[in-house]
Amino acid sequence: MRTKASLCFAALSLWAASAAIAQTPTPPPAPPPASNPPPTPVPDATFPSEPPYAVQQAPLPSSPVPTPTPPPVVTPPAQPTPEKPYVGYPGYAPQEPKEPTDWLGSTYIPVDSWVYPELSRLYSMGFVNTMFLSMRPYTRRSVLHMLEKSQSDIINSDNEQAQSILAKLMYYLSAEDPDGGLISRNIVYGLDTSYTRVVGIDGPILNDSYHLGQTISNDYGRPYQSGFNAIAGASTVEEWGPVSLYVRGEYQHSPSATGYSTDLAMLLSINDFIDPYPAARQPTIPLGPIVEENPFRLVEAYASVHVLGHEVSGGKSDAWLGPAAGSSMAWSNNAENIYSFRINRVEPLYIPFVSKIMGPLRYDFFYGSLKGHTVPRAPWVHSEMFSFRPTDNFEFGFSRTIIFGGAGHAPVNLHLFLKGFFDPNDTTGEEKQGRDDPGARFSDFSASYRLPMLRKYVTFVVDSISHDDVTPISAPRRASYRTGLYLSQVPGLRALDFRVEAVSTDPGVSSAHLGQFAYWETIQKQGYTNKGFIMGDWIGREAKGGQAWLTYHLSGNEWVQLEYLNKKTPANFIPGGTTQNQYKATIVKRLGKDVELNAWFQYEQWKAPVYMPGLQKNTSTAVQLTWYPQLRSYPSIH
Repeated sequence: MRTKASLCFAALSLWAASAAIAQTPTPPPAPPPASNPPPTPVPDATFPSEPPYAVQQAPLPSSPVPTPTPPPVVTPPAQPTPEKPYVGYPGYAPQEPKEPTDWLGSTYIPVDSWVYPELSRLYSMGFVNTMFLSMRPYTRRSVLHMLEKSQSDIINSDNEQAQSILAKLMYYLSAEDPDGGLISRNIVYGLDTSYTRVVGIDGPILNDSYHLGQTISNDYGRPYQSGFNAIAGASTVEEWGPVSLYVRGEYQHSPSATGYSTDLAMLLSINDFIDPYPAARQPTIPLGPIVEENPFRLVEAYASVHVLGHEVSGGKSDAWLGPAAGSSMAWSNNAENIYSFRINRVEPLYIPFVSKIMGPLRYDFFYGSLKGHTVPRAPWVHSEMFSFRPTDNFEFGFSRTIIFGGAGHAPVNLHLFLKGFFDPNDTTGEEKQGRDDPGARFSDFSASYRLPMLRKYVTFVVDSISHDDVTPISAPRRASYRTGLYLSQVPGLRALDFRVEAVSTDPGVSSAHLGQFAYWETIQKQGYTNKGFIMGDWIGREAKGGQAWLTYHLSGNEWVQLEYLNKKTPANFIPGGTTQNQYKATIVKRLGKDVELNAWFQYEQWKAPVYMPGLQKNTSTAVQLTWYPQLRSYPSIH
């Protein structure tokens, strides 16, 4: 990887140098020498008192008669033709876009921020064409660059919704752009957010991402149970030149609960091929009794340095590798973040010749360890994604996530890392059971497209993942999918938008999978999880369902939303099957300029006969207050 990156950087440097030479204006030609150069004065010569160019009565005999110079011949410029179009001066000729030369680093914006739904809406309205929908999170400065490139188009449009979003985002990022860009930022620091949330849940819940389902999803794997739940946290930002530091920590509380019976836990464990049921608890199975939890947890905590358009970081940081809003097949915030080393190309990369066809490129790579795995213990994971934008309206990307190693199974070394990354062949049974196992390989393909004739209204998204296939495109019948349509504004009622997404991890390649297909692996028994929660889509294993949202926007960072969620798991995986239906109402409102109220009410009905007989119901009421104090910024000192 290091060699590839070096070659890319070297090629970019040569290309930039040649472009700079090509754009250097050619100096004008020197004037022709005069036909009669002035005589060279002779030392000590006596000159007449009258001016040297005074009119004489008659020319001196020795004076030459001047020859008149013919007027210059002006050749009119050739008229442009389709075969020979007009080409301007080199300095003004159309050039391929250059990558940003910004050397300043910045922190990521958390994926649960209000910024992402508003940016997604701007994109579906036909703006921020440099945004990569499938590669979140974005850094603060990368968002600033997106907005700067679309600012003029948004201001000059008649779209008041887009203008409101732009104003709110630019205010949020004002510390990155001191005095409106008139001076260069150097240091940014301060409290980024301070928040508290209380959740009251009345009725029995589902809290089993790997088997039955979740009542609350995409919440960083935070603990929750019936009763009173709470979190209180804060985040800080420190940016100094190319160096950044971000810390987000919180206290979490959830009450005690009954949990699963031993018989149910054993049934699910055997179904996962963990037999006999081990004495140690498995984080993927909530065996009762469940004790009250009051941990302090670092949600995000990392240090990074900006290097040639990349953020190179170490620590805990968010990842959302997919274009959909409901979740991401490859990586979401459904589970707790992992500690990892990360190299993220946060600015679009333009490669000569290649980008003329494939468009600008972004890529992301991280490598870290997983927690909550007991068979085998403590495996490692690495994930890579490459995404391209061939046009302003189309984006596609490929990613691969590999879980490998683990105590007592296979070593964690460079050989297995490279084999898992480069080997396109299927793993044999002998390799899988031995110490040469490259790991559980999950490949993803995603795309987004602003539909023709509806560029400013409708965006189509697709996200797919498959296990042990080079890519879902090569084996579409074995892949799992999340697809969706997003209507960013309703004609005649621009403040209203509508989104719908369908998802399935139950491919029709056979009548029964026993849950041993998507997000599952024969060696890594706890599959695609971290601390018991699915790292990808909350839909989990062998299930079908979807979501729909109807949102009325009060301003660029305020809205009222109605949401419906459905999930069904077949009886050939969970005895008796499971069914979930959720109805949710949310309001996001600013109490003043910098305090956000995020309140929601959810009503859920679910069936899981293997756990509780009959139809179960619960209600959840949540109120969160978030303070966004303005960060402090100091300009560069030259």
